[in-house]
Amino acid sequence: MQSSSRGHVLPDSWRFALVGALASLPITAVLNRLPNSEATVGGGIMIFGAFIAGVVAAIRSSDPSAAGLRAGFTGAVLGVLIFLLTAGTTVAWPLPRVVFWIFAGGLVVCVASLFGIGFGRAGGWMANTVASRWSADADAPHR
Repeated sequence: MQSSSRGHVLPDSWRFALVGALASLPITAVLNRLPNSEATVGGGIMIFGAFIAGVVAAIRSSDPSAAGLRAGFTGAVLGVLIFLLTAGTTVAWPLPRVVFWIFAGGLVVCVASLFGIGFGRAGGWMANTVASRWSADADAPHR
């Protein structure tokens, strides 16, 4: 954990994931205002948050996949918690339904984490591609 020597409590990948998650909230809110849009907070963090986390991680010379994984995980956990809080917990659920939702929630967390890795890598790739083109333009002789 290299970042603890600089006074940070969280590892770099978690910090970048939280930055991406927070930065994705306005994007998700704007998308949700579009007609027929049903963008969720968890989905927005999983896609846009992981992408932004990958960009930030690549710029800061860290692993974009790790930051994307953590952003996807954060989005999934938040999405599952929001679902559980709005699912109508006033009625007691039978045991098979509880077991199903535990299994489904675990599956959502795993799949969203994989999507986070993919979008984090895409963000890191985009950041590296843009940075390499900027440096290539800067190294080119001026006419």
